[in-house]
Amino acid sequence: MADHYLHVALITEVFFDDPTGERLQRALVDAQSRGADLALLPEIPLNRWSPASKEAIDEDAEELGGWRQVLMAEAAKSVGIGLVGGAIIRDPDTGIRYNTALLYDGNGVCHARYRKIHLPEEEGYWEKSHYMPGTEPPRAIPDIFSLTVGLQICSDVNRPQGFQILSSEGAEVAFAPRATPPETYERWQLILRANAIMSGMYVLSTNRPRPEGGAPIGGPSVAIDPFGHVMMETNDPIAVVRLKRSMVEQASRDYPGYLDRFPNVYAKGWLKLTE
Repeated sequence: MADHYLHVALITEVFFDDPTGERLQRALVDAQSRGADLALLPEIPLNRWSPASKEAIDEDAEELGGWRQVLMAEAAKSVGIGLVGGAIIRDPDTGIRYNTALLYDGNGVCHARYRKIHLPEEEGYWEKSHYMPGTEPPRAIPDIFSLTVGLQICSDVNRPQGFQILSSEGAEVAFAPRATPPETYERWQLILRANAIMSGMYVLSTNRPRPEGGAPIGGPSVAIDPFGHVMMETNDPIAVVRLKRSMVEQASRDYPGYLDRFPNVYAKGWLKLTE
């Protein structure tokens, strides 16, 4: 039986100074020329890193279907490649701002929006001053690409619940765009590897490439297989990695992948904490 493959471009670059989308489109063309089916951008890639300061500027956010979303959708469609991007999106009912990861197919159709849940509030990363935590768990997205995918964002990887939910729903790869400082990369790699082992999924994370607004951002993008092995670690603007379903299937058969999950048991514990 033929294996299923997904070729993903890790794009370690941001595009807040690209209002027409020309530079983004060139990057996607380059990614596709290297065999990529999907490109993974860093956290809020068409925004400047506004959480470098506590001041929240209205123009950093947009409505559902705003210009950054349109630009990403059009770029994906024009090249015919899948895209994981993001934006700060206002809820259409409440006006509350959320850091939102977005999944587009090669026709520019948005199939998933995931709101970042775990928000830091510290020097260079004043995120609670800019948007609110999401209130919905991540979900697995099947039938769009050759592997079932899911979304996390940066600090979410420091809490394993999202990865457990995605894996239990059948996700085979989790995308985790981020904006992190280079001096903490060893810790980020450790937690990403642990999540890959715990969930039995591929874990891919692209980082913003350079300091912005005084925030010490930088350090590698990384791809990790379901056994926790680092497949790729790169600062290159574009690098492509191949994922295969058989690796996920093997991880599910081996320890700890075959251990049962007991959502009802853990749900009882979490529910007690809300009482």
